[in-house]
Amino acid sequence: MKQTEQILEKTLDFNSNDSKSKFLIGVKKSLPIAMGYFPVSFTFGIMASNGGMDPLTALVISLTNFTSAGQFAGTNIILSNGTFLEVAVTTFIINIRYMLMSLSLSQKIVKMPLSKKLIMAFGITDETFTVASLEKEKVTFPYMMGLIITSYLAWALGTLTGAIFSTFLSTRLQNAMGIALYGMFLALIVPEARNSKKVLGVIVVSVSISLIFRYVPLISKISSGWVIIIATIIASAFGAIVFPRED
Repeated sequence: MKQTEQILEKTLDFNSNDSKSKFLIGVKKSLPIAMGYFPVSFTFGIMASNGGMDPLTALVISLTNFTSAGQFAGTNIILSNGTFLEVAVTTFIINIRYMLMSLSLSQKIVKMPLSKKLIMAFGITDETFTVASLEKEKVTFPYMMGLIITSYLAWALGTLTGAIFSTFLSTRLQNAMGIALYGMFLALIVPEARNSKKVLGVIVVSVSISLIFRYVPLISKISSGWVIIIATIIASAFGAIVFPRED
């Protein structure tokens, strides 16, 4: 047990009380994310189980992907006997936005070795990025680990639980679990939008772009993955130009 604690402390850079404090702050701020992730990954576990996957396979998918939309889309292709190429292209397009998020967050983190940056990059999701990017101070590795690990465990636990107990839930309840992620994301951005005109402006621009792609006939056929990428680039550029950082 002590050896495990020593390895954990060394990995998370717990070389001071400040590092431990930042880790715990990350854990605290990740609790709303974890609460939202559990029912969503629970739904994924149900979907995988109903498609014929065993709970262990569903769990491995969640442990190695840690992504919502891409994971659902990729697994759907697998269950419908799609090709490896289809899975690769689909998940790449949907998840390419994480490259943009990682690039953006790299401007906000303290200096650290590449190995730690790679660990952090694996845990970047829409929600962990949102919380980290809204921090007023530089983001540290212990803080990000607190934010990521708690969310990651909730995602994995929800998947396993959903896969195991899928047969005990009604179809209506299974479908209702899928909206939890949207409610959680609103809970993350609405308070910040109320406190910051800059955040509100970027949100309005990104939502407007998404609505245009949704309802304009000529471009409504573009995949959701590309729409997210386009909306992210335009909204980010808008924020950088209209609301530049003072320093």
